[in-house]
Amino acid sequence: MSKISIVGAGPGAPDLLTLRAAEHIKQAEVLVWTDSLVSPEIAALAPDSCERIPTSSLTLEQVLPLLIERTRSGKRVVRLHDGDPCLYGALSEQICGLTDADIEVEVVPGLSAYQATAAALKAELTIPGLVQTIVLSRAAGRTGMPDRESLEHLASIKASLCLYLSARHVEEVQATLLKHYSADTPVAIGYRVSWPDQWLKVVPLEQMAGATHERELIRTTLYVISPALAAGKQRSKLYSPEHKHLFRQKG
Repeated sequence: MSKISIVGAGPGAPDLLTLRAAEHIKQAEVLVWTDSLVSPEIAALAPDSCERIPTSSLTLEQVLPLLIERTRSGKRVVRLHDGDPCLYGALSEQICGLTDADIEVEVVPGLSAYQATAAALKAELTIPGLVQTIVLSRAAGRTGMPDRESLEHLASIKASLCLYLSARHVEEVQATLLKHYSADTPVAIGYRVSWPDQWLKVVPLEQMAGATHERELIRTTLYVISPALAAGKQRSKLYSPEHKHLFRQKG
């Protein structure tokens, strides 16, 4: 059976690739890559002899035959996605099409933008006694959302909420969030996090839309809404001398 690799490029910086992802790219004979979202520096890791096929102007119906034809010809094909392929990356329909063509698929995960954003802020999104849940979601937009996953419902949990693909709907998003989070809840707005032109700022929730419009952000933007971003000195029990577990007896 022929085999193809679907590889996560991470948030943007080449040095945030996983070792496995980098190795696959360096060995690629055909690189089918999301050129509108993946750094050219990452695509440049492929050999000079590698055929590079950008996909920003292509539909799935155009991409799949390319993947199938190149893989069946015996080439080492890498389908390179931004971030992690399992998040908003059309992974499922690509795998279905490739499986129907009797092509085996390997998926290589990538670091997601919410993780790069938290790291850039030196922030933990799960603070003991404050918030222990991270929700990854998006505004409904043209894609829509299942009723059970409405932003209204997700906001009611008051977890660390990470919203992708939502900048175009920021005013509606802010209005919904203000029904559940306090107006001064910190919101990290990250544009092209880990790229050379990264812009990252923490603002109160009530300024979320204004800051977005001021920077004219409409794409490649992530919002992290979380009380954890204003956490004090709450301490985890993990390293407490009073906490006993399998590898450490109570001190």
